[in-house]
Amino acid sequence: MSAADTAPAVRARRRGPDWSRIGWGVAGVLLLGLLWEGYKAIGPEDGLVIRGVRVLPRTSDLAMPHIWEIFIRISEGTTSSSRSEPLWLDVLLACAVTLGIAAVGWLVGLVIGMALALLMQRWKLAEAAVLPWVVLSQTVPLIAFAPLVKTWGSQIEIGDFEWADWMSVAVIASYLAFFPIAIGALRGLNSPDAIHNELFRSYAAGWSKTLIRLRLPAAVPYLLPALRLAAANAVVGAVVAEVSTGMQGGIGRMLVTFAGQASGDPEKAWAPIIGAVLLGLIAAGSVGILGMILKNYRRAEVNA
Repeated sequence: MSAADTAPAVRARRRGPDWSRIGWGVAGVLLLGLLWEGYKAIGPEDGLVIRGVRVLPRTSDLAMPHIWEIFIRISEGTTSSSRSEPLWLDVLLACAVTLGIAAVGWLVGLVIGMALALLMQRWKLAEAAVLPWVVLSQTVPLIAFAPLVKTWGSQIEIGDFEWADWMSVAVIASYLAFFPIAIGALRGLNSPDAIHNELFRSYAAGWSKTLIRLRLPAAVPYLLPALRLAAANAVVGAVVAEVSTGMQGGIGRMLVTFAGQASGDPEKAWAPIIGAVLLGLIAAGSVGILGMILKNYRRAEVNA
């Protein structure tokens, strides 16, 4: 690679944050808000039903409150009691619980995904045997699998060890997180050109040295997008698992609880939904810290 080819990459790393991307992200959020209010202003109150199928949602205040009313409600107390904590604080605490569990699931998924990728890269027979099962694992309905994990976990007895509900949620989160990591890492580990592999063979470098010096650095552009996707998947898995297993304290259970109160307090039901969206953005964005650490290997991230 010539100096002319590397100069743009060096300048990009020195330039700092890409403010244009941040600006487009903010513009997208504002556009979504305008579309919400625009449809509420002109859309039919009962929605649009075609042949018994509702293709457009209702625009009533019960189904679609105004955005400013939602944020006003978030700033108020969770209940009508004068001693009630602010709704935003309860949502924030619930998000913190779910984020911690999702982080554990992400770490477990990282270990499992990397181990499977290394196994499949090392032996082609292992790839042919394991990869179809890795893909097939993602076809299992999560909402049916979560209660089984809780049941199996509750039967584990090792001395004084007691299986907690959050462990079942973490297992479900790791179940969704390991897949993109395994696939992305496998593609990255196999990405070095044949000429580079031949160069290492000519120096009699073993598999482990080739892995550390060649394959792992080459896998970074593939692995970082996979880690972001895995982080978002871990949050989704944690939220769904909280709902399916009935675990208290997280944002998933809050979604169900507040949804049951939507008929009397529709703005309140949207608070945990906004919290869950922000939680996914925080989880995926936190991987950017890892990307900063590995910036020297981020030539160009590969998403496909």
